[in-house]
Amino acid sequence: MRPILVLLASRYGDRYHEDVQKTAVTLELIHMASLVHDDVIDDSDIRRGEQTVKARWNNRIAMYTGDFMFSKALKVAAEIEHPQIHQILSYTMKEISLGEIKQIEDQYNWNQNIRNYLLRIKRKTALLLAVSCQLGALAAGASVAICRDLYYFGYYMGMSYQIIDDVLDFVSTEEELGKPVASDIRQGNVTLPTLMAFQNHRVAEQLIRLLEIPEKTPEDWSKVIQLIKESGSIAEAEAISTRFINKAYRILERMPHAKVTKQMERIADYMSKRKY
Repeated sequence: MRPILVLLASRYGDRYHEDVQKTAVTLELIHMASLVHDDVIDDSDIRRGEQTVKARWNNRIAMYTGDFMFSKALKVAAEIEHPQIHQILSYTMKEISLGEIKQIEDQYNWNQNIRNYLLRIKRKTALLLAVSCQLGALAAGASVAICRDLYYFGYYMGMSYQIIDDVLDFVSTEEELGKPVASDIRQGNVTLPTLMAFQNHRVAEQLIRLLEIPEKTPEDWSKVIQLIKESGSIAEAEAISTRFINKAYRILERMPHAKVTKQMERIADYMSKRKY
């Protein structure tokens, strides 16, 4: 998805430059590296129905594989001519790393706030989509205003996408997800549906009591999922996701190049309305 956004965004510029392709490759390598590292942090054996690197081999190989991908990203990035692209890429890599560190710090911390969650998903998901849109246009010589609008389009779309992903973690089946249902909360990662459930005094106390059980049974996990669903937090999270994607659509309303903008709109539709 990120390379597609780079290439589409480049069509808002007035020229094609080799930096466009190199930027697309760099961002995808950064994304792939972050996924490999993320699976180690979360101790995940399955991603999209396939074994993770750490599951097929081990944590050490997974960490070095992720590092190798980051080094390949830097090698490709070194060939990019535009100095501002280098600055934005380095900032992005730093923020992704901070997002991973913050996730580790917050694991099994049930006393979090929504602001911290939103910052975390910005760093881990939305930022990479935002800069994919921004840098594609920048590499192709688009105006400052266009680059800024595309950044925020990608940001709002990415926030909506991640919130929907966190909702699907509770409402989809294991077959659809390609991983266990509620895998985030099982790994100690508190996402928006859980945070919203904590604000419901009717279920919060019982939910936290269940989550603090050291060795939870399958029945305990079923009850956790049931309480989160009963709290109304799924609908609340979906409403927040909708607000983000509507902001993305409003940006597209003022964008030029109707044909390209329509393609961007279709991507936003897919990202925000997917069911698994």
